[in-house]
Amino acid sequence: MTFKDLGLTPPIQKALYEEGYTIPTPIQQQSIPILLKGKDLLGCAQTGTGKTAAFAIPILQQMNVRHDSSKGRRKVRALVVTPTRELATQIGESFKVYGKYTSLKNTVVFGGVKQGAQVEALRRGIDILVATPGRLLDLINQGYISLRDIEYFVLDEADQMLDMGFIHDIKKLIALLPGKRQSLFFSATMHPNIVALSRKILGNPERVTVKPEQTTAERVGQSLYYVTKKNKLGLLTHLLQTREMESVLVFSRTKHGANKIVKLLAREGFQSAAIHGNKSQRAREVALEDFKKGKIKLLVATDIAARGIDIDELSYVINYDLPNVPESYVHRIGRTGRAGSSGMAISFCDAEERSYLKDIEKLIKQKVQVIHEHPFINDNLEKDSEVPERTHGHKRRPKPNRHKKSSGKNNYWRKRNDRSRKSS
Repeated sequence: MTFKDLGLTPPIQKALYEEGYTIPTPIQQQSIPILLKGKDLLGCAQTGTGKTAAFAIPILQQMNVRHDSSKGRRKVRALVVTPTRELATQIGESFKVYGKYTSLKNTVVFGGVKQGAQVEALRRGIDILVATPGRLLDLINQGYISLRDIEYFVLDEADQMLDMGFIHDIKKLIALLPGKRQSLFFSATMHPNIVALSRKILGNPERVTVKPEQTTAERVGQSLYYVTKKNKLGLLTHLLQTREMESVLVFSRTKHGANKIVKLLAREGFQSAAIHGNKSQRAREVALEDFKKGKIKLLVATDIAARGIDIDELSYVINYDLPNVPESYVHRIGRTGRAGSSGMAISFCDAEERSYLKDIEKLIKQKVQVIHEHPFINDNLEKDSEVPERTHGHKRRPKPNRHKKSSGKNNYWRKRNDRSRKSS
């Protein structure tokens, strides 16, 4: 199947052709025909599967067919809500690219920057709005945005929305939407809370599920180093010195950890930059642009901030900290090995992260190859990894005898405490 077989109009086909789009990804093949029929969609798909095009292309086509530029000021008819600034910017760019031969206009609004330019774009009139929840609600409350004309609503990365605490904002937005609309709901996972939220947004949706874990694992080389927490920096600098790494995305579990890694790398003579939620939008944009242009070879990021990073020729992903959510591991390693190229994912594992590794290997249905030869090898961790998790290589401690009588001294203090509680 090609994009020509999906029934797309000439303006959309021309834009896709110029971008080199010929064969749709699985989620695009399944989603676009459903959405062109005007049906609601519940999609389970991860970043990197092509889902932005899966919803942007049919929305653009339907809006362009029905668009009449002679009817005065433009109204916001399509709304895409997504958790991070980077992802919002990327989605906005995609709408611009796919819709460049239509007369439709879009803009992006997000927090962390002054709202002046965003408000001015809204005043000029737009058809499609891509937004993060906080800034969207702020501008609605100020009267700059109305949702009463929304015909298409997309909630993207719903699981990340909930992880970031946006559930109340999302519920407020849902209450403001018109009842008659086409709704699209995308999430990488379908936990009970996600399913419950989807039921509040969707009518009788069609379902599309795309699981890229196995294909990601096939094209990305994965390796694991057992190392103590204090030796992780030494191992990282060792790898940077002994391997040819053109571009490296290093993942930290926390914002503080990302800053610390950058500082420690600078001390070792390696220039890097961090992107996370506490960085200003400008700082994040500069760091990402410098990384894409090769001015810096190391970018340190948290999982949330990395959403929306789209780099085709990323050679290495290093999990300095293993994620405590196994799906995040798949997201991370999916940053490399894109556009048909190969990539490498390297993970560090300390004693506290053993359970995370077990969950990851269960999800990807394979064991990650352990590298035994390196200067910071931890023999105890390697040996423990071969012992069943139930005992961790130690004998079980006998369970305490709950029926054993306490000593007289303990009985004295227990009675005294009982009397004190009664008197209070």
